Amino acid sequence: MTTSTSSPKPKPVEPRAARRPVVFFDAPTAVRQAWESALNADVSFIWTSTIDVAVAESVRSDGPVLVSFVRPTAALAFMRELRQHKPTAAVLAVIDASRSDLAVEATLAGAADVLTSDASPTRVAASIRACDSNLSAIPGAADAARELYAFSPAMREVTVEIARAASASGGVLLVGERGTGRAAVARAVHEKSNRPGPFVVVDCANHDAQQLARELFGTPTSDDEGLPARSLECLSRDGRLYAALGGTLLLRNVLDAPARVQHRLSTLLRDREATILETGSAVAFDVRCMAAAEGSIEAATHDGRVLPDLFRRLSTTTIHVPPLRNRREDIAPLANRFMRQACADLGVRVKLFARSSIALLTALPWNGNAAELKTLIRDIVAAHDGQGLGVDTLLAHVRLDASTVMIANRGTLREARERFEREYIAASLRLHRGRVTRAAKALGIQRANLYRKMRSLQVMPTR
Repeated sequence: MTTSTSSPKPKPVEPRAARRPVVFFDAPTAVRQAWESALNADVSFIWTSTIDVAVAESVRSDGPVLVSFVRPTAALAFMRELRQHKPTAAVLAVIDASRSDLAVEATLAGAADVLTSDASPTRVAASIRACDSNLSAIPGAADAARELYAFSPAMREVTVEIARAASASGGVLLVGERGTGRAAVARAVHEKSNRPGPFVVVDCANHDAQQLARELFGTPTSDDEGLPARSLECLSRDGRLYAALGGTLLLRNVLDAPARVQHRLSTLLRDREATILETGSAVAFDVRCMAAAEGSIEAATHDGRVLPDLFRRLSTTTIHVPPLRNRREDIAPLANRFMRQACADLGVRVKLFARSSIALLTALPWNGNAAELKTLIRDIVAAHDGQGLGVDTLLAHVRLDASTVMIANRGTLREARERFEREYIAASLRLHRGRVTRAAKALGIQRANLYRKMRSLQVMPTR
């Protein structure tokens, strides 16, 4: 006699959401497998090196388009052709990190973002999701807006320092002017460190001593509130230091931290252990501490504004973040990002920069760094109805006063005009890596006329 057994019914399989098609034109072989593997759950790549096929697939697809600039002429031809058939296509350019001139060309051609060929799959995924409304809700989409642009030699050195800091475990001191992106550099170190905890930011200049202590430690100081003295620092679960456990804490404007708070932080970083107020139990203080400061923190230490022990624990690695005037090769993609953010926030059509406007942006001194650039671009987008952003549109919003090095308040009008032209031409030549023909095209003059100007103004075509 045999008995039959019924097999259990299989559980219903959840239908998998359709993957978004992403067209990639001229993909480098070295990156194909890595990017496909990282993005397999969300998108499916369509690889092609033929312009006609790429245009047809891009028009048919409603996903973003990635364009590799391994063949710059073909890449730009494809982008021009695609714009005629599908002006709203979201295009991401992939270029060699050392070719800042291609970053400009991609921006002028209407690229939504510019990536480097050695970008991590995570960076590519974030950029794709950020420019695709159907994928923007996926975690990580907002990360693209925080990415650093490092086409300039100064910022490429910073990326080396970021990698070095990420492989270590000590404190990181970020020194630079206001608006240079020190917080973005700190976040890059945190993300490359693969720490499981959050990235927490506290501004030491926004509070008085007691408020700052409460925000950081979540408890009143034992001096002020009568708490019993403890051998270990005490943390409460409502403090930012507790919230940062397992992750990274960035202290902005650390020079403004009161001495009492500095002492408590120094003790906590020394002991690497704390008592939790709610339970009375001791926990390891597993937090990577970073600090951002303007000017010389060493001088502040000598002046007594910063405790030497705290400075030593926060400065295991020091990263100097350059001002925007020292990284002019990054201005075009930064301006493009800020413009698209402003257009999205204001609900207006994306605009395009003219060559002359990019040349002007790279020539300005940017004393307020990226923050000043962002404010200017947003003001222009809000006030300008047209799609093109030419040099006249920019000049209507740029104050050429005594603080602007291009026409500083000295000498005659003729001398001021010559200084303006010298700075403007020199910036264009730097932008185009000393290629006079490309600089002349960007400036809207004949090559022979540019040579004459260079001779009369004593401008050399530096690469």
